[in-house]
Amino acid sequence: MVPGDSFLELVDALQLGPGMTLVTTRHEAGASFMAEAEGKLRDMPALVLGSRGPGITNLAIGVHTAYQDETPMVVLLGRRPTSILTRDSADSVDEIDSTELFRPFSKWAAEAASAAEVPALLVEALNQAQSGRRGPAVLSVPSDFWVAPFDASIGDLNVGGAHNGALHRSADEVAALLNDSRYPVVIAGARARLARDELVTAAEQLGFSVYNAFRRQDAFPENHSRYAGHLGIGIPARQLDALDRADLVISLGARLDEITTQGYRYPLPSQTLVMVGTGLPDTRRRGLTFRVESEIEPFLRELRAVAAPRTRRSSAANAAVHTFMTPPDTSEAVLVHPADVVRTVRKLAPEDTIVTNDAGNFAGFVHRYWCFTAPRTQLGPANGALGYAVPAAVAAKLAEPERTVVAMVGDGGALMTGQEIETAVRYRAPIIVLVFQNGLYGTVAMHQARTHGRLSGVTLDAVDFASWARGLGAAGYTVEDPQDLEPTVHRALRHQRPTVIDVRTDPDVITPETRLSSLFHADRSV
Repeated sequence: MVPGDSFLELVDALQLGPGMTLVTTRHEAGASFMAEAEGKLRDMPALVLGSRGPGITNLAIGVHTAYQDETPMVVLLGRRPTSILTRDSADSVDEIDSTELFRPFSKWAAEAASAAEVPALLVEALNQAQSGRRGPAVLSVPSDFWVAPFDASIGDLNVGGAHNGALHRSADEVAALLNDSRYPVVIAGARARLARDELVTAAEQLGFSVYNAFRRQDAFPENHSRYAGHLGIGIPARQLDALDRADLVISLGARLDEITTQGYRYPLPSQTLVMVGTGLPDTRRRGLTFRVESEIEPFLRELRAVAAPRTRRSSAANAAVHTFMTPPDTSEAVLVHPADVVRTVRKLAPEDTIVTNDAGNFAGFVHRYWCFTAPRTQLGPANGALGYAVPAAVAAKLAEPERTVVAMVGDGGALMTGQEIETAVRYRAPIIVLVFQNGLYGTVAMHQARTHGRLSGVTLDAVDFASWARGLGAAGYTVEDPQDLEPTVHRALRHQRPTVIDVRTDPDVITPETRLSSLFHADRSV
């Protein structure tokens, strides 16, 4: 939260309350990203507070991320006291209809009309955030309600759980489809992360190949023989072989969004689709589609019990050479190659390191070369939000202080919420921030070069991120020579304080396969 006079008494109570940790941030966007990251990591809603007016609007980006990424979150918004709300406040500079503002990208939004109903509404918010399709629940509360007397019993207010529906019948039907298929493929999404062990066992027993959905690479170990690939941006065509030949596609808690479906190409109309999860959306596709309303783990457990074991392989996925196994030749690089940054940290950091990343072209190197093998190790915004990585890393380190946490961010996103490094310093959260500095908003630069053959408004001046970090109380290093990369990362991993490594990367290396300079000469015939 950022302190505000909309919830003075609530903040005072939270500070004194047992089992609560109050984290003060530098900006509401950072606070909302932190709450989203904690909810994603723990699968439990974190609470984020927003003060009226601009404070509320600043929360919007993190709340939108939680909605798109299906992350549980509870958002408490402070309103003016009821004595003022009853007047004409149209001229107030900080009053907006917060409930209507968040309604399009929240699961549930409500405003307390009386102090007596606040406890029940809070319980409802918790239930809404955690049941069905997970997401943010937003409650707006006038500031004077926090000090109103409340004498009623709250014993009957219970936080509910998810329901599995007609699980046995559904598992039987999917088992029949699985037994009849030749090439079944699974797409593992956000909800499958909680059922990781069961998914690994099912893949081995039932012989299907597993893709990880976009930025859900820790749902299934990427070094497993049944791993088929990551359905991300710019993946090599050979990684889609198993999906091309599939006759049955089972989506386990995955959002079949534009990137995961590769531009809505998959599942193909000829492929039977089974969608398993809670709060499943409607789909518009040609082809046979089944829905199973269930949490992933009990569904997989029942499926293993009723489906016939498969000794034959469903595809050639286990024989595929994945992209993280074939690094590029960077021996002649003068500036630091982004792939080397990722592979160096991967080599030196512990296996269970939590990696947070922003959106941007640099993230393609993280997705390709990290190789996620341990559970709960990736925090990335599937909605493509910039500014996510640094506050997400702070939240992850506060939630699990014993684990190494590394944020990877471009130079554009670093200055959007990078001030939360000071929050990490203040709360003694020793994260490592890798800034990929190439002087560009790389994704847009790539599209401009390909479309127009020139750049406009995407170049950035060099920033001394090491000095900036030291000014915020963190350690700061600059790496320009590739030879300095490994010793600098090794030093950062030994620190017990937040550390920023400013890595000057080659702006021409725009994606793992593409040089920016080559796009200027591409055919742009119309």
